[in-house]
Amino acid sequence: MSGELDGLRVHGDCDVGWDAMTPPNEVVDEYGVPALDPGFGEPDPRVPARRVYDDPEVVALREHLRANNGIRGLEICSPDEVERAARIYRRDGFVVVRDLLNPEQLGRIREGCAETLAEMLSQPGYRGRKYVAESGRLAHRYCYGTSSSSRQMLHHPAWVQMIDLPTATPILTEIFATDDYLVWGAGGDLSIPGAIEYQHLHTDGVDGQNRAEGDRRLAFARRQGLEIEAGKSFEELDFRTQRLVMDRSPGGVTINFVMTDLTWENGPIRQIPGTQTATQPPPVPAEEPEWMRLSTLVGAPAGAGILRDTRCWHGATPNLSREIRALPSVEFSAGWRQGRGFQKTMPHAIWETLSPHGQRICRFVKQAPGVWPYGAGDMQPLASKRREGYRKGAGANGTVRTVYTDPRSAGTAVRIFNQDTADADQGGY
Repeated sequence: MSGELDGLRVHGDCDVGWDAMTPPNEVVDEYGVPALDPGFGEPDPRVPARRVYDDPEVVALREHLRANNGIRGLEICSPDEVERAARIYRRDGFVVVRDLLNPEQLGRIREGCAETLAEMLSQPGYRGRKYVAESGRLAHRYCYGTSSSSRQMLHHPAWVQMIDLPTATPILTEIFATDDYLVWGAGGDLSIPGAIEYQHLHTDGVDGQNRAEGDRRLAFARRQGLEIEAGKSFEELDFRTQRLVMDRSPGGVTINFVMTDLTWENGPIRQIPGTQTATQPPPVPAEEPEWMRLSTLVGAPAGAGILRDTRCWHGATPNLSREIRALPSVEFSAGWRQGRGFQKTMPHAIWETLSPHGQRICRFVKQAPGVWPYGAGDMQPLASKRREGYRKGAGANGTVRTVYTDPRSAGTAVRIFNQDTADADQGGY
């Protein structure tokens, strides 16, 4: 194992992946044991029978993707097309913007992604599996944020440098219609070669349609230029206008940064346009139409950013290549959340290095001076070990729990929720 991890990188061909010992659709519990309970995770009913590069079923899927994969006419903006990027984002629930990272920044983030992934893959797998799997997630797929015992990556310089980019901040300001937004976390997903399954479609957050926030969201919508009757409060608006306000005021925007060109073969993320305003859940894998499986962002180049409304349906796709596909991310929140439920996962010393704007938008996630964020830097794919890592760091100063979620509502069915005792008044988990 150590040989293939030496010099690991998250762009270009590598020796990592393609473990035939890991069965298709296998998902492990918090201790790393394959889960046998029906409904634990969402299996892909159309997955090839073997996790082998040249297996006939894998070859057939590869040829199908070569011919069909990708959104036709995918619009890709430049960083200076601020208003156009915001329009596409509001229309589709996502937008791709090239060159958010310059070559130096891209290189540093690639190094951070590779270093952290190597740490996770160096741990032994279950009963002959080549790799330890992440609890509740399909094999050969990992998330940087959920694999951290702190639940975030805001302790790592590679992620911190993505917070206040001169290329991205103007677009975020246009989308939020103010520069008074917030950072609540950082992470991002990745798939190594041999991730042959489709991940189920899901959202990264459900809009609670919280009427108590109505007036703040109404102010958001008015700043965007929506013509809404002046002088009326949210409660005084008719239902259709209230719904429009909710639709146009996302509570969260995630930027995934592209580490290698997304191709038809290396597991490009798929996005279903316009679903950020959907009230019904996404279809389960057995009912998902083929066009949704092929609605991927093929053509997004390395150094680009994918700005996503967290309500929009999306999911990972098979990585049938020999290249790792990593999409590290920073998660931004609308200002009206006012830090409710945020965790202090950024070291104070790192916060002090940020720009004034960066410091302001990270004020709710910075830890107190001299206190290292609990669990930060401890990368553990297994939920039980993440829980131990957080407890070891926090002691009596924090609580942690394991939650088994509806797998259709998020990317994994096993989640660890941490809370610093001092932050209990900020809205809990």
